[in-house]
Amino acid sequence: MTDGTTTATQPLTLTVGVTAVVSSASAGTWDEGMSTSFQIAEWTNGFFQQYPSATTLLGNLEPQHVRMQILSEAIPETAANTWDFTMVDAQVQPILGVGDHSPEFQIATAPAFMYASGTQPSQGEFTDETFQQFAAYAADLVRYYNKGGFTVNGTLYKSPSAYPITWWGIYNEPNGNGVTPEEYVQMYNTLVPAMQAVDPTLKFVAVELSDYGTEEQDFIPTFVQGVTAQVDVLATHFYSTCDQMTTDAEVMATIPTFASGVKYLYSELATNAALKNVPVWILENNVNADYAAANGMSTCNPGQEFVTDTRGSDAFFAGWRTYEYSQLGKAGAHALYQWSFDGDAQYGEFNSGTGQLQLSYWVDYWLSHTFASATGGTEYSLSNTDSADVEVLAVKGTNGQTVVMVSDHGVASANDNNGPGVPRTVLVDVSALGSFTSAQEVTIDKNTSPTTGPVAQTVTPAGQMQVSLGGYGVGFLVLQ
Repeated sequence: MTDGTTTATQPLTLTVGVTAVVSSASAGTWDEGMSTSFQIAEWTNGFFQQYPSATTLLGNLEPQHVRMQILSEAIPETAANTWDFTMVDAQVQPILGVGDHSPEFQIATAPAFMYASGTQPSQGEFTDETFQQFAAYAADLVRYYNKGGFTVNGTLYKSPSAYPITWWGIYNEPNGNGVTPEEYVQMYNTLVPAMQAVDPTLKFVAVELSDYGTEEQDFIPTFVQGVTAQVDVLATHFYSTCDQMTTDAEVMATIPTFASGVKYLYSELATNAALKNVPVWILENNVNADYAAANGMSTCNPGQEFVTDTRGSDAFFAGWRTYEYSQLGKAGAHALYQWSFDGDAQYGEFNSGTGQLQLSYWVDYWLSHTFASATGGTEYSLSNTDSADVEVLAVKGTNGQTVVMVSDHGVASANDNNGPGVPRTVLVDVSALGSFTSAQEVTIDKNTSPTTGPVAQTVTPAGQMQVSLGGYGVGFLVLQ
């Protein structure tokens, strides 16, 4: 400013306004649920014993069909006709006791002795390429958890839980673990009938693809055209990067690609009349798939030192995950799973190193709770003046409650790597939906405590309501 003689300057903070107008017109049915995952192996053994309150925290998420990936020393058949369920049940039994009591048991890999290399997961060949031996193992797992057990050498092996396991996944990321599309079809068509012969009520999750590049096009058509066994879900895994150096903008740009991938999977399922109504689930999901090798170097980038990517658990996650939840649901995905419940600052909702909850827990918690009654409800059509940086989702639930989610995923600078995001104030116009008697607002961003989570605020319902976010984050309006 100036008075003609003296000049002064003052920094000006400009918050860019966005308007979202919700229509009463339907954009379709909303059917996306939330869940989480566990990797069960020697490196996660003792988790529930070390953190007994974790069962309560897990149950509070209200997850549907918690995924249990069984690997390495947790695989209960340690040699032919030699069994030990101690390690696997240290986590399976607590998980069976919470939530919907109906987890998915992913038979992630065969026992080590079934591979020519003697290790698992293995890039080598199965010793029995007909998969009959593998199928017998899978059938015994069903007997153990569902049918009163089985006896080997005079010893009865039987699950102590009264809850059976209905949902079963057949192998983990076969495309990344040395199994060709043709071999996977044979494997699936062999294991599923053998398991159904023990328990015909089972449900089956197929493929669980390591999904990147052209893997969908390379793998899925062969499976869709060759499978003859029952398929209840086609699953895939989405990660935005495998390199901590990937910029925020590049990470956010992967989400529309994920949505396109879901649509592609449905287009392939439609080519087989028996599969046209099979839903797509995302059974692994996080920002960065990388992890440290034994020498501390990046597994995905061997010449590069591994650096923990905290975008999987902090405020960035709040913008990224909620943007993704909306985009994948609009594409037709029926489930979105966190990888994984127990983890560290890069992965997970609970940091098993510190024993503390992470911001990612609260993002998933509020997605699960806020949209619980929305599943099976109606998504509203809407307009959004800044869809490049702000994602808006409006759904009327089966209980008559309307939820409007505003996700701020705007990147401040092209070179940002876990930057602050761009502040946004969004005017949400719900006047077309009539009047509401009560309203709550929940905000999750950099100011939210990972320990206690956000606090729902009672607000005055109106035809136009404002949601303000100081950068990466999400706001929920719950209208009754």
